[in-house]
Amino acid sequence: MKSFSLFLAVVFGLSFQASALASATGRHLVYEFGYNTKAAKQGTGTGTETVDVGAQAADGGVVITGTDSWWNTVRPRATNTCELYPNGNVACTQRPYALSPIQLTIFPLLARQYFKPLMASPHATWPLNYTINAAIIPGANGFMGQPYTWNGVYQAKGEGTIKGAAPSILVVNNGKLTQQGGRYLAANDKMRIAYDPTVHLPVYVFDERSHLPQRSVYNNDTVEMKLLKY
Repeated sequence: MKSFSLFLAVVFGLSFQASALASATGRHLVYEFGYNTKAAKQGTGTGTETVDVGAQAADGGVVITGTDSWWNTVRPRATNTCELYPNGNVACTQRPYALSPIQLTIFPLLARQYFKPLMASPHATWPLNYTINAAIIPGANGFMGQPYTWNGVYQAKGEGTIKGAAPSILVVNNGKLTQQGGRYLAANDKMRIAYDPTVHLPVYVFDERSHLPQRSVYNNDTVEMKLLKY
């Protein structure tokens, strides 16, 4: 764990200094990503994810839109709009009802209550239970490209402030996504997240999903993300 914390400190190469904001609502965010590769400014499998989070509605939800802009492509692809709720629920009710693998990783993490226990202690442990109702883009992560509900059951643990990258807190988040109905596919999910409590955002994410049942040697997919702009 110490080596991973050191890795994060090196990866950042930046310090987010900004006034504290109540949540991610009403914000325009840009993340650099790597899909099955390291996040980088250029290279196969890399790109930027632009996320717009709307104002909070009466039911606590917000409209969230994500756009994947892959390196070396002329036009952005996979622009999807969904509803995000405080506990992490994601409902994609607009055609094509879709999420890219990058959006599947980042959307729930922007929920208002996702990291709330860290306000009490950077070493807090807490359960996370939420649903994702969407069509996961086929061929990108082993899931079928039809609208289904996926149950996410996770256990998160704060590992304290990251040395050399304060005030960011390392969060280890392990769990499982299980499809309801359909083919009952599933994925074991392991995340390592750097969360900045001063801007209330994940500033670094490494997400590894292992798909069940295993259908080939290429059974895992990874997403790495770094916050560039908020």
